[in-house]
Amino acid sequence: MTSAAPDNSRNRADALPKSWNPSEVEAEMYERWVSAGYFVADAASDKPGYSIVLPPPNVTGSLHMGHALDHTLMDALSRRKRMQGYEVLWLPGMDHAGIATQTIVEKQLAVDGKTKEDFGRELFVDKVWDWKRESGGQIQWQMRALGDGVDWSRDRFTMDDGLSRAVQTIFKRLYDAGLIYRAERLVNWSPELRTAISDIEVKFEDIEGELVSLRYGSLDDAEPHVIVATTRVETMLGDTAVAVHPEDSRYKALIGTTIEHPITGRQIPIIADDYVDPEFGTGAVKITPAHDPNDFEMGLRHNLPMPSIMDERGRIVDTGTEFDGMDRFEARVAVRERLAELGRVVAEKRPYLHSVGHSERSGESIEPRLSMQWWVKVESLAKAAGDAVRNGDTVIHPPSQEPRWFDWVDNMHDWTISRQLWWGHRIPIWYGPEGEVMCVGPDETAPEGWVQDPDVLDTWFSSGLWPFSTMGWPANTAELEKFYPTSVLVTGYDILFFWVARMMMFGMFVSEDSAITAGKQTGAVQVPFTDVFLHGLIRDEHGKKMSKSRGNGINPLDWINSYGADALRFTLARGAQPGGDLSVGESHALASRSFVTKLFNATKFALMNGARPGELPDRATLTDADRWILDRFERVLVEVDSAFDAYEFGKACEALYHFAWDELCDWYLELAKVQFAAGDARAESTSVVLGTVLDSVLRLLHPVIPFITESLWQALTGGESIVIAPWPQASGVPADTVAAQRVADAQQLITEVRRFRSDQGLADKQKVRARLTGLDVAGLTDLREAVTTLARLTELEDGQEATASVEVRLSTTTVAVGLNTEGSIDLEAERRRLEKDLAAAEKEFAVAAAKLGNEAFLAKAPEPVVEKIRSRRDIASAEVTRIGARLAELAAK
Repeated sequence: MTSAAPDNSRNRADALPKSWNPSEVEAEMYERWVSAGYFVADAASDKPGYSIVLPPPNVTGSLHMGHALDHTLMDALSRRKRMQGYEVLWLPGMDHAGIATQTIVEKQLAVDGKTKEDFGRELFVDKVWDWKRESGGQIQWQMRALGDGVDWSRDRFTMDDGLSRAVQTIFKRLYDAGLIYRAERLVNWSPELRTAISDIEVKFEDIEGELVSLRYGSLDDAEPHVIVATTRVETMLGDTAVAVHPEDSRYKALIGTTIEHPITGRQIPIIADDYVDPEFGTGAVKITPAHDPNDFEMGLRHNLPMPSIMDERGRIVDTGTEFDGMDRFEARVAVRERLAELGRVVAEKRPYLHSVGHSERSGESIEPRLSMQWWVKVESLAKAAGDAVRNGDTVIHPPSQEPRWFDWVDNMHDWTISRQLWWGHRIPIWYGPEGEVMCVGPDETAPEGWVQDPDVLDTWFSSGLWPFSTMGWPANTAELEKFYPTSVLVTGYDILFFWVARMMMFGMFVSEDSAITAGKQTGAVQVPFTDVFLHGLIRDEHGKKMSKSRGNGINPLDWINSYGADALRFTLARGAQPGGDLSVGESHALASRSFVTKLFNATKFALMNGARPGELPDRATLTDADRWILDRFERVLVEVDSAFDAYEFGKACEALYHFAWDELCDWYLELAKVQFAAGDARAESTSVVLGTVLDSVLRLLHPVIPFITESLWQALTGGESIVIAPWPQASGVPADTVAAQRVADAQQLITEVRRFRSDQGLADKQKVRARLTGLDVAGLTDLREAVTTLARLTELEDGQEATASVEVRLSTTTVAVGLNTEGSIDLEAERRRLEKDLAAAEKEFAVAAAKLGNEAFLAKAPEPVVEKIRSRRDIASAEVTRIGARLAELAAK
């Protein structure tokens, strides 16, 4: 914890502005870091490697608070490792966001009355690239505003040439291994976007719909019939069975028979299946295999026909009924009304609240639809991903998330990877004139006259390759050898199943690849990342999830503009714990800004008093206060290192906050003022101790609040940049427990005297004559000046008597404090103040006592609430006693 610096700290204090204004400093400072090349990783370096790949945000978007949290934590890890001597690669990039991007460009064309079909596929894709070049840089400048120390020279995009080659390569390898196939299955379908969408793009919302009970079979109660209920009446046009439970006595006689469809007149079977819950509703359900996931599975089990009754736009087709051509929602009303006319509607319940999947992109309710798609067979891939965690090759933080991981990968369904879009990685499958099928790799071409599959790949397919494709795979690259596997993945637990699982599956699949294993231990498992840190969701200050509908979302750029990037970052990091949600609000940002301001003022004060880092004097020559602050820093260093290593960012920030604010600023700086004023050898030693501790604590804080620490550290040390300064190391010097106890006793004594002064009605800054007895016995002789200065005391002259006294019990003895307050107090004003305080205390006691005397309240209130009220009552009672005694004293004067 030593460094050298010329003794011109007072001059450097003048270089700091009068106050800290982030908007005047941050942008220029960040560009200076980038220009200096501090964030560029050297794959040829002999330093140990450390790498993080940025979860690629969508090119269409902007950073929200979740992104800001991700980026803050990744930047903190990267900056710390760089200071610890690692060769750090934090690789940035963006995702092409197939659906979202295509939708934006299509909407722009629609303004001019055009569609993508008016341009054709090739020209339309060119237009999307044009949009990307013009509008896709918003996230990059937001990342700069946040202070992201990424290697911009390695910025990647999921549609760039290198990543396209990686996509084609792994697709062919999976296809050749029999892990990619084409099949007609049920998918989430977006009629507005006219494509299949992934599970992660489906958000379930409770909506008010209708529950309609329909009668199938005869209208004569004496004849066979069943009653079913549905929230989607229009799908009954595609019913191919009615299902009941095999042990349901009400329907046993009907199982295996057929029943007439109410509208088409077709005879459909009544089947028995254990999936049906006989206790729910009537115990009978209509089966529409092509438009419901559960019905589809039942249709497979019973070999039922699966007619699709909707086209890609969600219109009714091929039913041979009057409803063909209608939109699905229009048909819902028309079919219900027609059934009512036929006497088939038994009951209607409106509104009926139920959960419905909606497209995250278009906002519409998704339509389960039977469709021919390309799929990845995930069984072996998911098993490998699960085994990697079971075997400890990848460690999930916190461990409490592991069961969710295993539950997902152990029960994963095959993954539909094709999308009916034009923007994205085109599926490298070609069809011959005779129906031949060929998968074409990156160095291959299809025969002349063959036609490529029109679909593109799910965005998650290319982003699943992100950890190694961004480093040049499938080529053998220096980046892969140096930085792969990556060190840690930082993301929210909410996408654990989707993106993280896909990266693990693909990473394990290519782990035997020569490009991945080059220079690595033979036979070693190559996971894409050795650690996964999962943080929680950001909620508002009331603990509610942030959303547009609630209007409680926070734009991180607004906070940066108002409070500075450091305040935003510290707020987020201070609340981040493994797997836990965090609540943030304006009050948190203000507190963080106050912390930044406190550091600025403290450092400026230190510089004005000649503080500078340097070689520490012999400990024997230091004061108790000096040894205490050095030892306290050592303990905080160990605590911070342990917390960072365990991804407990909140714990690290709390330790630094309380050390910097409570101990360094509120106590040591005040003690240092006394030592500076002495003007002797103590002042010289204190300047080095204070400078050295400030130097070190600024370095510890730098990963989280990089801007203010850079400015203060440069002023304090005259060094080039804190970004490349070494991380503090423990000195190994045993702590001086005697000095620590003396300082603790002095703090207690000062605090108790301040409280006693307040009880006597003395103003905070008002000096008062006093006599202290027992300081030498308490071992506080060397701290006498500090005690009297910080407690605002002067020596009681001979012949003067104390008018008020108190005894303060310290660790080993008692110190008596006598004050002479004659002429120092306005007795009448003090009586009025105390009487006002007494009334407030009596009121607080009465309210708390009344609640505790209310049996109904005690019966319902949780024990923590009751205990809190008991505490309030007891505190109020003590205040009533204390204030009453003080009033009695004044009355006697």
